[in-house]
Amino acid sequence: MQKQTFALTIVTLFTLATFVLSATDTPETRRREAERYLKVIPPKALFEDMADKMAANLPPDRREQFKHMLTADLDIAALTKAMTDAMVKHFTTDELKALADFYGSPVGKSAMQKFGAYMADVMPAIQAEMQKAQAKLNQSAPSQSPR
Repeated sequence: MQKQTFALTIVTLFTLATFVLSATDTPETRRREAERYLKVIPPKALFEDMADKMAANLPPDRREQFKHMLTADLDIAALTKAMTDAMVKHFTTDELKALADFYGSPVGKSAMQKFGAYMADVMPAIQAEMQKAQAKLNQSAPSQSPR
């Protein structure tokens, strides 16, 4: 009888622990994990890296202006707040914790160091495809004349 009581107690404790741990998905816990994520991946550093890598695709006389726009001219505090608010809205606490844990790990840090170069490689294709899509939209839209 004591073994059954002990086993029941253990099962009950595990069930309660699981419930308590899963019940911690609140806006406050999400915000805490989002802020932890943004400490691991600071937006300022992200934009600086992206600016450096993407500027390489521009004509030399436009590179510094582009880098300045993506770094000095951006309100990083406003972007950080917008990013935090959006993360709190769309991700669970566990998801944000997993992101912060991954990007804080050696593998995650290595992946993020490559992100700027990745975006620099992909951005010309994205821009070209967006221009083609816009051209198709312009062709298919009925021309409207002013009245």
